[in-house]
Amino acid sequence: MPRRPDEPQGEPARRPLQDAQRAVSLVRSRAGEWGIHPERIGIVGFSAGGHLAIATATSFDKRTYEPIDDVDRTSCRPDFAIAVYSGYLKAKDKDELAPGIHVPSGTPPVFLVHGGDDIVSPPENSVLMYLALKRAGVPAELHVYAGAAHDFGVRKSDHPCSTWTESCANWLRNQGFLPTNKKE
Repeated sequence: MPRRPDEPQGEPARRPLQDAQRAVSLVRSRAGEWGIHPERIGIVGFSAGGHLAIATATSFDKRTYEPIDDVDRTSCRPDFAIAVYSGYLKAKDKDELAPGIHVPSGTPPVFLVHGGDDIVSPPENSVLMYLALKRAGVPAELHVYAGAAHDFGVRKSDHPCSTWTESCANWLRNQGFLPTNKKE
């Protein structure tokens, strides 16, 4: 997540969120042209990118930049978010969400994945986010894998954490974002 010198320290860099909001709007505005269902557009992020996925999913109510063209009239709210071993969601030295993270009405469903032994980004980040989502009535699912650390990614292994992609695909089907049969 690039930070420029003009951005305040101690706050998430604003440009990645601007890019993510613009990307969601751009994909949605071109959905017909690209053969994408305009109500099945999601965002996935790993580590600091998981924070960006959450920020995008919860910051759709106010665009973080001045609109520049018709694309910016299209919603920047993703229809779902997948956050994998996210960082920067927990307030420093407190068991609460970090300042600046809120869960507004209309937040899309969220799938959270974390390693139970992650020392780079402790699992409390995802646990606290899950609890905040549940309190707000947002459909959410949380998987914390015992013995898994940071950066297990999507590669297959003998470790249970490598099954998270299957769990995520099942969740996406149950939420209606992936087809349950070949006719959808």
